[in-house]
Amino acid sequence: MIPDTEDGFLTRFHAAAAAEPDRVFARIDGAVTFGALRRMADGVAHGLARRGVAPGSRVAAMLRNGRLSLALMHALAALGAVWVPLNVQARGASLRHVLDHAEPCLVLAETDLLPVIAETGAALAGAQVLDAAAPEVRAWLAATDRFESAAPPADAPFGILYTSGTTGRPKGVIVTHRMLRLAGEAVAIVSGVADGDVMLVWEPLYHIGGAQLIVVPLLRRVELAFVPRFSASRFWHDAAAAGATHIHYLGGILQMLMAQPPGPHERAHRVRVAWGAGCPADAWRAIEARYGLSLRECYGMTEASSITTWNADGTPGAIGKPVPWFTVTLHDAEGRAARHGEIVVRTRLPGALFPGYFRAPDATAAALRDGALHTGDLGTWDDAGNLVYAGRLSDSVRCRGENVSAWEVEQVAAAHPAVAACAMIGVAAEIGEQEIKLFVQRRPGAALTAQELARWLAERLAPYQTPRYIAFVEAFPRTPSERIAKHALSARLDDCWDRLAAPPRSRAAP
Repeated sequence: MIPDTEDGFLTRFHAAAAAEPDRVFARIDGAVTFGALRRMADGVAHGLARRGVAPGSRVAAMLRNGRLSLALMHALAALGAVWVPLNVQARGASLRHVLDHAEPCLVLAETDLLPVIAETGAALAGAQVLDAAAPEVRAWLAATDRFESAAPPADAPFGILYTSGTTGRPKGVIVTHRMLRLAGEAVAIVSGVADGDVMLVWEPLYHIGGAQLIVVPLLRRVELAFVPRFSASRFWHDAAAAGATHIHYLGGILQMLMAQPPGPHERAHRVRVAWGAGCPADAWRAIEARYGLSLRECYGMTEASSITTWNADGTPGAIGKPVPWFTVTLHDAEGRAARHGEIVVRTRLPGALFPGYFRAPDATAAALRDGALHTGDLGTWDDAGNLVYAGRLSDSVRCRGENVSAWEVEQVAAAHPAVAACAMIGVAAEIGEQEIKLFVQRRPGAALTAQELARWLAERLAPYQTPRYIAFVEAFPRTPSERIAKHALSARLDDCWDRLAAPPRSRAAP
């Protein structure tokens, strides 16, 4: 059933705050009720309006999860302004790119992050830069004056969310009020939350995975339980303390948890569902058995209201079938429907796909063609009609005349019992196309060498898929959603083991 999303999400929030002001919306530095959140949001809206923020104004926020970041999202929605969340880990050129590209009229940032912004050299022409700890801002949160305004149209921009940039420069995805509402609707479907449930929130609100959760308490009588950050060693303690029934995972989260030493704390919780994306098929049942929960895998992009498909039958490795408002086809290189190919998304609900990338007409035209989103992701249909993710179309290496999918190589390497995480990139070749470089993070205490891993991989991969270079790392650089930031990995050839080096020149394995 396709939900009616013409009211976006703000109207529902205001109605719930009026009807049940004492109901708990979230626990973040203590309980935050619907009524309290409405008052804080209204105070922030008044404060921003006094500083000239108006409908359509862009406001950048470099904030960690907290009451202010939560109130700000609702305040900007009420103002009809556009939220531009900034990754609090961003630095230098990448942060400067976002600030220069978005051109916000106001930047609100944590005190310790103000120097980080200044050091970027971003122009910020005419922008006001405001300390989140300033007395003025604290007064906004304590104000009691009601801010009255008409809710923006469902397809008005709510935010510009810059992609994590795992392989290139971030693009600003325009997310509408309808899209955020649909993201919340999809979360409710995928996770199967019901009245009385508690959703653990470790993911930052500046990422769609965190932002979409503010809609769920408007659809079900659930609470959001925020923790300061993701910590593999404390995760199950945090889940138990919050009384969480649902946890979210992305990227390598599950692998990080499985790499922790077993202990009684990992079953001393109420969690019954882990939902998200990126669970390895071969670890699926082991994860469910170890933690006593059910996995619900999904797939999506910010450009398609966050979630496109979900796995309803629990088939390990599958990302399932589309949510009700989307259809999915796979296209081969010639654009024909195929069993394996690029994932292309269409919708029966106007506005479910994003209107475009901010100030990037060429990128928009490449992604949105003939009313469909060309995701750049590869998929395969299984015999049961489930979609199986097969990696990024662009995340491949041309080696020995063959296209080598990073996803395929990484799936094999990740199955080695000593490997905690891995990532493949293409690097320069002396002759011809590219060579494969594999980065590996070993499990704690593992003594795996490059030679041992290379022999193991050679038994399981085609010759053209077998990495020439292997580099060990202590930890991977990651995006806010805990995906490996491949653009930050070294393409050098002198900091790794070389499978083809002659014995006298062979470097010792790290």
